[in-house]
Amino acid sequence: MLGDSTRSVQYWVRRFEKEGLSGLAEGERPGRPRRRTENPMRAVTSALGRTPEAVGLSGTLWDGKTLSAYLEGHFQVDLGVRQGQRLFRPLGSRLRTPRPMLASGDPIVEEAHKKNPRR
Repeated sequence: MLGDSTRSVQYWVRRFEKEGLSGLAEGERPGRPRRRTENPMRAVTSALGRTPEAVGLSGTLWDGKTLSAYLEGHFQVDLGVRQGQRLFRPLGSRLRTPRPMLASGDPIVEEAHKKNPRR
């Protein structure tokens, strides 16, 4: 009903019984602090507003691989492709992938190969 696991709800009830409403407040969570700061993120956001070619990279659209290469070259931050893809949303951008170009064959051969040729 709440969209969370049964175990999480049990923890909430136990904290509520023990500490009241203040026990339900989210506190600090352990973990490694962020390595990125706001200043480089502004630079990355402005770079995403231009084409990759304008910032010295190959390609015409930003994707995870291109963003990872940009971060590696400009900020010495080594990210995988998937992590690069995940950064688009927090940066206020969206990931766009190019549509594949399909090769077209010889129209005469294609027409002869069809099961029901045109008349």
